[in-house]
Amino acid sequence: MQTHPSTYSISSPLLFIFTFFSLSINPVHGNAELRALMDIKTSLDPENNYLSSWTSDGDPCSGSFEGVACNEHRKVANISMQGKGLTGKLPPAVAELKCLSGLYLHYNSLTGDIPMEIANLTELTDLYLNVNNFSGIIPPEIGSMASLQVLQLCCNRLIGIIPSEVGLLKKLNVLALERNQLSGRIPASLGNMGMLKRLYLNSNKLSGPIPVELANLPELEVLDVQNNTLSGFVPFSLRRLNEGFHFGDNPGLCGAGFSSLRACSSWDNSNINQVAPFAPVTNKTATESVPQPAIVPLSCNQTHCSKSSTKLPQMGIVFGVVVFIVMLLVVAFLWIVWCRRGKQKVGDKSDTSHDRISNNQGTGFYETSPSPLVSLEPHDCNGMCHEFNQGYKFNLEEVESATQHFSEVNILGKSKFSAVYKGILKDGSIVAVKSISKTSCKTEENGFMKGLSLLNSLKHENLVKLRGFCCSKGRGECFLIYDFVSNGNLSRYLDPEHGRNDILDWPTRVQIINGIAKGVEYLHRNEANKPPIVHQNISVRKVLIDQLMNPLILDSGLLKLLADDVVYSAIKESAALGYMAPEYITTGRFTEKSDVYAFGVIILQVLSGKRKLLSSTRMAAESGKLEEFIDSNLKEEFSETEAAQLTRIALNCTNELPQDRPSMERLDLQSSSDSGGEN
Repeated sequence: MQTHPSTYSISSPLLFIFTFFSLSINPVHGNAELRALMDIKTSLDPENNYLSSWTSDGDPCSGSFEGVACNEHRKVANISMQGKGLTGKLPPAVAELKCLSGLYLHYNSLTGDIPMEIANLTELTDLYLNVNNFSGIIPPEIGSMASLQVLQLCCNRLIGIIPSEVGLLKKLNVLALERNQLSGRIPASLGNMGMLKRLYLNSNKLSGPIPVELANLPELEVLDVQNNTLSGFVPFSLRRLNEGFHFGDNPGLCGAGFSSLRACSSWDNSNINQVAPFAPVTNKTATESVPQPAIVPLSCNQTHCSKSSTKLPQMGIVFGVVVFIVMLLVVAFLWIVWCRRGKQKVGDKSDTSHDRISNNQGTGFYETSPSPLVSLEPHDCNGMCHEFNQGYKFNLEEVESATQHFSEVNILGKSKFSAVYKGILKDGSIVAVKSISKTSCKTEENGFMKGLSLLNSLKHENLVKLRGFCCSKGRGECFLIYDFVSNGNLSRYLDPEHGRNDILDWPTRVQIINGIAKGVEYLHRNEANKPPIVHQNISVRKVLIDQLMNPLILDSGLLKLLADDVVYSAIKESAALGYMAPEYITTGRFTEKSDVYAFGVIILQVLSGKRKLLSSTRMAAESGKLEEFIDSNLKEEFSETEAAQLTRIALNCTNELPQDRPSMERLDLQSSSDSGGEN
């Protein structure tokens, strides 16, 4: 390339000097988001211990900035720095990231106030600042964050009132403010959030009544106001929440229709508008602002008050007698229950205890043979997980916290028998939580426990790692906690849309095929700590891809936990996708050769880049016409030797006759990966 001499001699030195001068003064000048990130780094990590990958000359959208993700317009859209040991403060500069949709800073040790400038993040949907040391008040400006769906501020040192402006967040699903030092009344404006599903206000210093507006929220599933100083009538309509309504440790509350809530007395009627139990009202304005309950006593003028005051001693005596009688009845009832339980334990030693699974067995699914999940209380999860995974212990509270109480925003996928949630443990590690209904699990306890033990025994680099297990009688579910695998399943890399960046190159395809083969061969292998296992449901959807593009097989051994009808449903889905070995139709049995058949189908899918294999694709493979068979997105950049050998292996694996298929341990895949990648 030639350059005009006069132009070069004059402008080039000036341009060089200007560029050098600019970079030496301010290397991030001109990039507002980069400047904001560097300000955030300085404030969150003043010692540069954790965010060293954030550099002033770097590109936040290149993947080099740990925890930073960008959208398609190369704007910062997500900051995930949970559990990183950050000790600084959240600076106002965060408001400069205008396109931010997710801010995840929980499980750190951040201090200071929540900056009111955060309200400028109008695109933010998820704000997780929980489990830190934030102090000060909740900025009222948060009410202007119209896109917010999850607001997590729990487990901090926040003080003051809950701003009424929070009620302006019409899209909010989860509001978690528990375990702070918030005081004052629960704003009635929270009843305006028509999409609110979960509201956690427990373990604060809140007073006054529960606004009736909350009871009318159409989507509300959980309301937790435990451990406050609330008083007054509990709206009767909150009964619809059943176990989702938690109100314990609020002695001032009363109402009808709740088994563990005391009935309201005449004293409650006469003190309905008090700020807190046992404290008189001293602020008329505060009293008038309280939403009136359904039962309102007659107005009390001076004459009525003077007359009623003469009856107070008599009313106190009557009230004391009633309370004494009720206490006697409760003690008698508990004594009878205790005696009956003692007799049952003597008569039947197989009854459930709090740290063992019931040994009751029978034939009726709903009558005499309940699922083994039913016999486990929520707190038993800890013992179960300790038994099967010595390094990890989980209870229901930890599972709920990790998944943000099973929020829909964390759902990774659903099927007819399970749901999978993305979760974040208290140590900051990311997991996938598979929730399975008790009605989908084996009813025989021995079979269920053997299946669980089998899952725990599986340890291989090409299998998704099971971290632990938790079972809840109250929820009627069990939870399998796996390592989270970041790049999704293999099917997303097949039939890619034009222009996408997730087209697999040839070495990666060979690596994925080899990894799947190793995982399946391990399952089929007989070892001291595990028997041979037939997966039964291998497909591209059951192969996850990690950050290094290694394949990890999902749900290995899972069908050992499930009821026969659920297994059959999963098998039908597998058959519809073309993974079913033909002999299953006549024998109704799965063998290791059934897995081999499914593996052969996956090889053909990976080589052709197609989710659905057509008859023409197989014909091209059988005829050796690689140019018609191999994925055109590769643009002929592949090894013909490797392609031919892998095609031959795939055709052998999908042979109609199971006896003519190779076993996984005899597949000659190593030579294909060592052939040098010639074109």
